[in-house]
Amino acid sequence: MKVYVSTFGCSANQASAEVMMATIRSLGHELVSEKHADVVVLNTCTVKYSTEQKILHKIRELGEKGIEVVVAGCMPEVQLEDIIRNNPDAHILGVNSISRIGEVLNSIASPNLCSQTTSRQALHVFSHEPEGFINVPRLRFNSNIHICQLSQGCNNACSYCIVRFVRGPLRSFHPDSIVEDIRQGVAEGCREIWLTSQDNAQYGIDIGLRLPQLLERICDIPGDFKVRVGMMNPFSVLPILEELLHAFENDKIYKLVHLPVQSASNDVLKRMNRFHSIEEADLVINSFRDRFDDLTLFTDIIVGFPGENEADFVTTLEWVKKQKPEKINISRYTPRPHTKALEYRNIDSRIVVQRSNELHAVCEEVKTGVRENMMGWQGRVFISKEAKVKGLMARTASYKPVVIPESSAVPGSFCDVEIFDATPGYFLGRVVI
Repeated sequence: MKVYVSTFGCSANQASAEVMMATIRSLGHELVSEKHADVVVLNTCTVKYSTEQKILHKIRELGEKGIEVVVAGCMPEVQLEDIIRNNPDAHILGVNSISRIGEVLNSIASPNLCSQTTSRQALHVFSHEPEGFINVPRLRFNSNIHICQLSQGCNNACSYCIVRFVRGPLRSFHPDSIVEDIRQGVAEGCREIWLTSQDNAQYGIDIGLRLPQLLERICDIPGDFKVRVGMMNPFSVLPILEELLHAFENDKIYKLVHLPVQSASNDVLKRMNRFHSIEEADLVINSFRDRFDDLTLFTDIIVGFPGENEADFVTTLEWVKKQKPEKINISRYTPRPHTKALEYRNIDSRIVVQRSNELHAVCEEVKTGVRENMMGWQGRVFISKEAKVKGLMARTASYKPVVIPESSAVPGSFCDVEIFDATPGYFLGRVVI
């Protein structure tokens, strides 16, 4: 059969797609573009209402065209009825069941041989425990990047978040399995390792070995590669802060911290059921900046959360101007099913749009300042991969992107560059001897 895999959402979903594509190909199926597909696998995300609606439209549209649809990822766990309402014939693959994609494809190819089909001739496959996430073949979107998922689920209870209902409580994968997974990725030529989960700093709470110790073991793997540590919540970092700072001193780890604060107002944070104050978030950020001069900060902010007043929003704006994150993922609040915040009274959507636009404008000011400060910078960079248009994509020690238009270097090597220009998405550098 001809199969197309479409992926939405986070890097964990991207890693799952890579695993499923490898399985699909190993079973003898052909991976093709959507317009040539007999089967479309939608690897879904349900964090945002807009994404959910886009996916439901696609599920319905494909069904109306008579194309077989497999709905995987997060949505089947919490929005199965919505999926079936839009396409009763859609096949379902639960978020823990990526290793069982072959069962679904076999049922499509030979429907009469499947004894588990429902009256709609659709197979629904769910697994209680995560299976097949690491130490399995994968077909990577980028041959130079290996995405390693550290765990499934989390123990947080944020009032706006639907993901905890999707992926369940924290289940950390065994450190030996993670190290072997990354070792294999390096052996296959990957030079950038992305560590992902719902909250990397929670890793190991359930098994007695925490993230700093895991990072030390990862960095002991032989080879020239760099490690990008993904999102960590402030309240999860605090208990391991000193050990984490020490682990980040290793040259293999990018000096990048993705710390979602969501709001700078403590009143809003309380309604969000976040387990940190903005002062505690600042403690984490300032501790990293004190240790690493060139730290890059990413964060996430939700605009227009129920109960957010003008003073709360101004507090967040001022925080952004003070801390100057290089990247902010801005989300306009939309209520999600099953969450506590669904009970709250929403803010007028026009106000939410206005605040979002204001925050975007401030973010652009911050980015402009960062770009100006980097002009003329000279230093060592790690060649990550080939650039999309021309040349090579490199990263500074703090993960700042530098495209080198002309260079004979190869991914996985280092070189010295001077930054001479910038675009909205990356810096431009020339090799210096």
